[in-house]
Amino acid sequence: MIVSRARLWKYVRACLVSPAGGAIALLLASLAGFALMNSPWSGDYVALTSRPMRISFLGPRGPDTVAAWVSDGLMTFFFLVVVLEIKKEIVSGHLSSWRKVSLPLIGALGGMVVPALTYSLVTHGHAEAARGWAIPVATDAAFTLPVILALGRRVSAGARTWLMALAIFDDVLGIGVIALFYGAPLDWPALTAAVVITAALILANRAGIRALGYYAVGGMLLWAALLGSGLHPTLAGVITGLCLPAVPSGTGAGPTPLEATASALTPIVTWVVLPLFGFISVGVSLAGTTFGMVLTPVPLGIMLGLLVGKPVGVLGTTLLAARLKIAVLPATTSFSTLFGLSLLCGIGFTISLFIAGLAFDGSALIMPAKIGIFSGSVLSALAGWLWLRFVPAKKA
Repeated sequence: MIVSRARLWKYVRACLVSPAGGAIALLLASLAGFALMNSPWSGDYVALTSRPMRISFLGPRGPDTVAAWVSDGLMTFFFLVVVLEIKKEIVSGHLSSWRKVSLPLIGALGGMVVPALTYSLVTHGHAEAARGWAIPVATDAAFTLPVILALGRRVSAGARTWLMALAIFDDVLGIGVIALFYGAPLDWPALTAAVVITAALILANRAGIRALGYYAVGGMLLWAALLGSGLHPTLAGVITGLCLPAVPSGTGAGPTPLEATASALTPIVTWVVLPLFGFISVGVSLAGTTFGMVLTPVPLGIMLGLLVGKPVGVLGTTLLAARLKIAVLPATTSFSTLFGLSLLCGIGFTISLFIAGLAFDGSALIMPAKIGIFSGSVLSALAGWLWLRFVPAKKA
């Protein structure tokens, strides 16, 4: 069957603007990274991702490889775009009240405490393994959100916003865990500079400054200050996004700074940043691993923390908050849908791998930890997608 050029181009354009298209690009890029790392070309893959890219004026804490620039630099734009979407919902959408905002925050906290307890229970009695308690606490927003976008109408807008907010809260809290328990010593002058820049961005918002250049420069300076402070620099995307004006000017003409920024950056994040991130972060080697290794305390604790602890913590605290009337559940969202989304919260790649590198730096436990992260994340993704795709969601 011959497909006309016009019909093919129409299909390509539909794919480019579809959330499913971005999810497919991320999946293919991730599979490519994993395949290359476990192929005869693994040396070339490692050489590419670890290629030196140091900028001297950023100092010793600056990104120094291709992989570091993607995770510490480009991913800042991902967090910025997601926070802009959440802020839009806070201003006039599904998160427009404290009771609605508190629901994903409470879910994120529960989704951190229960996995940590699960890991600690499994690894009890293993002193060295105890340092990895925080590995399963984080949800990887970069991999979770494309999955729910690809599910389309099977996930309501309110439930999608709830999970987006939960994943961002989770990542920010995870970064806080890194800073408190695994981070380098804080550089107080750089941290002070970050606070001053943040205050300037807040004041600009309050003063009605709408020039995007002001926020762009402020965001870049904030990224550099956070980088030097010892905190994760992607926090700059979160802070800058929260500071961008979300209401029109007095005349009401033209898009708001929030809308203009989201419109410009979303295609770049979808088709460049996330595929690059997937290509690099999923490049985990399985050389020398055996099935029996998965059942040792560290990988088993991580895997159960992600696959069991995450959904139990997220769903349990979410339903408890709703039952106590502290928060309200997303409209038209069933228990079945919430359960499926809670399963997806077990996708923990990025922050989990980062914490594992800090917790087991120079230790033989680093490879078992990566196996646990990979196994738990893949199983959580499959379980969540299959549940949301095939289990009927009865109306709440």
